Amino acid sequence: MDFLTLFLIYLCFVLAVTALLCLCSGRKESFLARSVNRASQVLSLVIPTQLQRVTHRALHRLFHTRSCLFVVLHVALQAAVFGEYTWEVFVYCWELQFHILLLLLPYLLLAGNVGCFLLCSRANPGIVTKSNAASLVKVYAYDGVLFQRGLVCPTCTVQKPARSKHCSVCRTCVHRFDHHCVWVNNCIGASNAGVFLLYLLSLTATAAAVAAVTAAFLIQVLLLSNIMHGTYLDAQGQEHAVEIPFLVQHLFLTFPRVVFMLGFVILLTLVLGGYCSFSLYLALTNQTTNEWCKSRRFRGSLHLPSQPHDRPLVYKNIYSKGIWRNLKEIFNPPTVLERKKK
Repeated sequence: MDFLTLFLIYLCFVLAVTALLCLCSGRKESFLARSVNRASQVLSLVIPTQLQRVTHRALHRLFHTRSCLFVVLHVALQAAVFGEYTWEVFVYCWELQFHILLLLLPYLLLAGNVGCFLLCSRANPGIVTKSNAASLVKVYAYDGVLFQRGLVCPTCTVQKPARSKHCSVCRTCVHRFDHHCVWVNNCIGASNAGVFLLYLLSLTATAAAVAAVTAAFLIQVLLLSNIMHGTYLDAQGQEHAVEIPFLVQHLFLTFPRVVFMLGFVILLTLVLGGYCSFSLYLALTNQTTNEWCKSRRFRGSLHLPSQPHDRPLVYKNIYSKGIWRNLKEIFNPPTVLERKKK
């Protein structure tokens, strides 16, 4: 009972923190951001200055420069999960005569995920250069709210096309910029947004397949051991009917690595499933993560220099063309401006 309770508390805590981050991410000055700033100010009073500088440099190098650390961590986690799956789950399931296609499904999904990962990490996301800036300016119209005509990137010294943004990590402007993904060590832009979506879907499907096969294996073990229909004796010698906490504890003592891997993969599936749903929503509405965050921060209180103060700006997504055309644009980005027929 103690193990199951602690695991459920841990799972609820992680999901609650994830939900809190999602809710607070779009606010201009959220409670979370203010709390972090205040905590940083308090910690700066007790942490030595030298340690603060070292920590700041390490965090800056980790999150604000291109680094292969998260790619290595990505590969290491996949290797650990599939190593345990192959070493124990696959072998035992083969002895239990599971269908071979069911056992090979995670490997097939992994192969597709690795292919999408390589394409996404090595592809040009849509870098804006002086040679292609003039043509990229004609691809999307400026909405006059999030994207203004005539702006020049002070770093790249090129005119910024609509829906583009300068990435401080890659130090380039990216056309139809979505975000910089540390897990693929590359920006997500117009040229690799479709592959990134396939990468997310295949990664979620891989984790779900591993979780399903592992759960089926553990259930089969319980059925063969007949422990689900029996009783057990506690420390005082009293007989009790078998309950779910006892089953979980029994499996954890029998296959500790498998149970731990199953808990990790289930949590990973939930987190990736939520992020996949969000990415699909953005794709179907023809938005980017950058545009979604900016539109949430925009509350109608922003005024352009030429805009009368009594006429607040209202953001409207002018790039959505319907579900199917939006989805098609993700995998086949436009190269010329599509004007509406009047």
